Amino acid sequence: MAIRALKLVTDIHCFSIRMVKFRSFAASNVPKPLFILRPTSSRFHSSMCQSHSNPKFEVDAKISYQEFRKWCNGGGTFNESASIDPTAVIEIGAIVHSESVIGANVYIGSGTMVGPAVRVGQSTKIGYNVVLTNCTIGDFGVIHSGACIGQDGFGFFVNEQGNMMKKPQIGHNVVIGENCMICGQVGIAGSVTIGDYVTLGGRVAIRDHVCIASKVRLAANSCVTKNINKSGDYGGFPAIPIREWRKQVVATRRTSKLRNLDGVKSSLLSDSE
Repeated sequence: MAIRALKLVTDIHCFSIRMVKFRSFAASNVPKPLFILRPTSSRFHSSMCQSHSNPKFEVDAKISYQEFRKWCNGGGTFNESASIDPTAVIEIGAIVHSESVIGANVYIGSGTMVGPAVRVGQSTKIGYNVVLTNCTIGDFGVIHSGACIGQDGFGFFVNEQGNMMKKPQIGHNVVIGENCMICGQVGIAGSVTIGDYVTLGGRVAIRDHVCIASKVRLAANSCVTKNINKSGDYGGFPAIPIREWRKQVVATRRTSKLRNLDGVKSSLLSDSE
């Protein structure tokens, strides 16, 4: 699976997301929604969505200042303070929390949790058992099942083949540009900025406060420890231009072979003596 920004997509064995623009932010800096897509009339809500009629529920809701109702299009649950376009689909078992903004033609799969003040752009598709907190998801995104965005992503999920796969980790204040692809088991620390058309191979690690230019490709198992300012292919630990990394790999293999030959020669000499 995988993340693909302005488009974040996942169709590798591990993980990939595709979306127009992705940004996560610390909970303490959660911004207010910039636009309201919620129907303005309470009459619309009562006609479009079935509300809870249990008097005890109404009392508890007033006490907790959180009222949840059943969304008419899919049967999921939403908080009354959320702003949801009437064309959005929220499947049974999914929950949209307070002050969230859900755009037009969004699909939210069963078991997904959209946290408080999360914004999801139009025509974005979110799979099953996804957790979104402290983040903004752009338009026309695809987030595959089992993803955790905006909080610790450590943990495992079962893929289509029944294998246990580790979830990727994306830290706070991370910005991912358009048309990026993030493959399985990638770890991105906090306050990282990634440009457009960037590809991160499987198990790539990026340290905090690092900036990666657009049109950069990182080989699997690479580790980015400082800014990458020029587009191109990189690999290794720490990540360097791919040609330099390949030269290092060849040199290391040659050195290893020479050491092995020296060891064989010394053992033969000792045996002859």
